[in-house]
Amino acid sequence: MGILKNLRKGRVHTSPPSVSAGRQQERFSYRLAHNADYLQADIFEQLRENVPVIDACIDKIVRLTGDFTAVADDERWQAELDEFCRSVPVGISGRSLGTFADMYLDSLLTYGKAVGRIFTDSKALCIKGLYVGDPTLYQISCGKGPLDLRVSGSFSGKRIDVRSPHKLLYTTLNPSPKNPGGVSLLRGLPAMSSVLMRIYECIGQNFDRAGNVRYAVTYKPASDGSDKLFAKQRAMDIAKEWSEGMNASRHGVVKDFVSVGDIDIKVIGADNQIIDTQVPVRQLLEQIVAKLSIPPFLLGLCWSTTEKMSSQQADILTSELEYYRRLLTPVLKRICDTFLRLCGAPCGCSIKWANIDLQDEVELARARLINAQADLLEEKQKEES
Repeated sequence: MGILKNLRKGRVHTSPPSVSAGRQQERFSYRLAHNADYLQADIFEQLRENVPVIDACIDKIVRLTGDFTAVADDERWQAELDEFCRSVPVGISGRSLGTFADMYLDSLLTYGKAVGRIFTDSKALCIKGLYVGDPTLYQISCGKGPLDLRVSGSFSGKRIDVRSPHKLLYTTLNPSPKNPGGVSLLRGLPAMSSVLMRIYECIGQNFDRAGNVRYAVTYKPASDGSDKLFAKQRAMDIAKEWSEGMNASRHGVVKDFVSVGDIDIKVIGADNQIIDTQVPVRQLLEQIVAKLSIPPFLLGLCWSTTEKMSSQQADILTSELEYYRRLLTPVLKRICDTFLRLCGAPCGCSIKWANIDLQDEVELARARLINAQADLLEEKQKEES
């Protein structure tokens, strides 16, 4: 009787036609790209962690820079110099001068500056080891004069000037009057990388919707009042049985869904098409690759190219690697000269770099052959005249 009384008064509380369930999603947020309060070093570290193409480019630059040999001016000291280059400790886990060069160049490309130090033993008069420091702890500026070097470091939360900055191995990348401390190779990439990561995030979300099938179960009560009266209870029962059937299918148990009434079941998102992202992703990758000067084919990017274009890209990369070699040569020479002085050698050394690849050897040999043929023709013309 109470139910009929409520029906007459219009006080029957019906359930809402649909309920939306909230869900949490991990959204990539490049907070460091738009917040100047964070250090730029953290921006560059996140770039290498989140964008594999950037990390692969820097690793390839370090490896393609090539091997080098320290040649003593006096051959009598060459054996000791070779042994030093092979066995000098670098930090707590590295060994050899080549390892130091790789770590030093990696820091230089990532942060725009690299800091190292030579640890010597004053009693034994030898080099105990080499160290590559954290460049974010050091800041370079002018001292009293325009040519005076001032290096300050952040230690225990305080900024302290380094007493003997000449003892440090300090190199900057692309310094300028406005940025004497150098700029990172990754400058300009945070904005592009942020857009690229948002595209990849949307691709993952679209595949979650289309690949992980979701169902929309709609229960339509009959037109009579009794069916509408128990619509909420029936909808809850349908949802419970449907959920149990879906959970059972995860364990390999197949359950059929049986119900009474007008029920409509559809797949959510089945009619939607995933947006083609090939063009914007390629445009962003082209900007990144152009900044890092790495040919696309070295990164496994299958872009249309010709043999001549690949050769030109390789020449551009060679010029970039030669520039990095010029930055490393004074540092490596200083280390080897220090070792020879501590050993009592009255000579210095020079750094000889190996050719970047076999293609350079072929091109150089072909150039020598053409020059020799030209010289031979000129001599014949002189003799005939």
